[in-house]
Amino acid sequence: MEQIAYIFPGQGAQTIGMGKDLYDAYPEAKEVFDKANEILKFDLTKLCFEGPQEDLTNTSNSQVAILVHSIAALRILGKIAPEQFNPSFALGLSLGEYTALIASGSLTFEDGVKLVRKRGQFMQKACDKNPGKMASIIGMDPAELEKLCKGFGCEIANLNCPGQVVISGTSSSVELTTSMAKEKGAKRAILLDVAGAFHSSLMDPAKDKLEKEINEITFNPPKYPIISNVTAKPTQDPEKIKQNLITQVNTKTLLEASIKYVASQGIKTYLEIGPGIVLKGLMRRIDKSLKVMNLGTSADFASLAQPTTPPPQA
Repeated sequence: MEQIAYIFPGQGAQTIGMGKDLYDAYPEAKEVFDKANEILKFDLTKLCFEGPQEDLTNTSNSQVAILVHSIAALRILGKIAPEQFNPSFALGLSLGEYTALIASGSLTFEDGVKLVRKRGQFMQKACDKNPGKMASIIGMDPAELEKLCKGFGCEIANLNCPGQVVISGTSSSVELTTSMAKEKGAKRAILLDVAGAFHSSLMDPAKDKLEKEINEITFNPPKYPIISNVTAKPTQDPEKIKQNLITQVNTKTLLEASIKYVASQGIKTYLEIGPGIVLKGLMRRIDKSLKVMNLGTSADFASLAQPTTPPPQA
């Protein structure tokens, strides 16, 4: 059987209507969304399906919405193809690492939903306290960009794929760095539509609060290795997993290095489980030979369920 890895999306994948087709078509998805409403004590389902956009995009809501959609999709996969897809590794982009931990049995769904809701709230409060921005710099040497960041007081936030680096910091530091990056030869520098300076020291207040919450939760050894955002290495040690999640809040994420590690272990097929297709696009830039299958809509699952027709006999 072909080896695969699960990969779960991060913040930014949310859209109004997310998960509604799954909810309507699959009892497993309905059960996940209804359970999340019960845990959260508010109607997350209505927010996902109807918006408003401003509320869904708020960090305190978007993170848990993406996680719940992703787990709903995972439960459907487990129902329609229980033996077909058994991962050798799992990973996710930032918040997606929490989804990976639920998928692997390291974290219960209830604990994961509560924790990610608090994570989003803590990060939103940090954004309000320490306003900032993020920008994507395309086509510039990462080492040169890091020098610019140090000079202007911002930080590298995400190393997602070759040729693309996301920076984070105060509004003025990010604007100065993007302007200078263009002068230094960057092909493009795009300010991102995000609530604040994620994965930077401006998130220190969120990290301190999240650490207390994480240390009160039981993490089990996952059934398969989880690739950490901050180390790009696998672990099944609950204490290391907890520390990686704490460190992740105000530290850069290493998606490119993480994917390259998994690929080096012979994994060529990846299931992007949850809303959107952002990771598929990034992975094409990391390694064109990798196959990525998206599982986030009822159409995706309908395609998966269709039996392949054997070639005609000569």
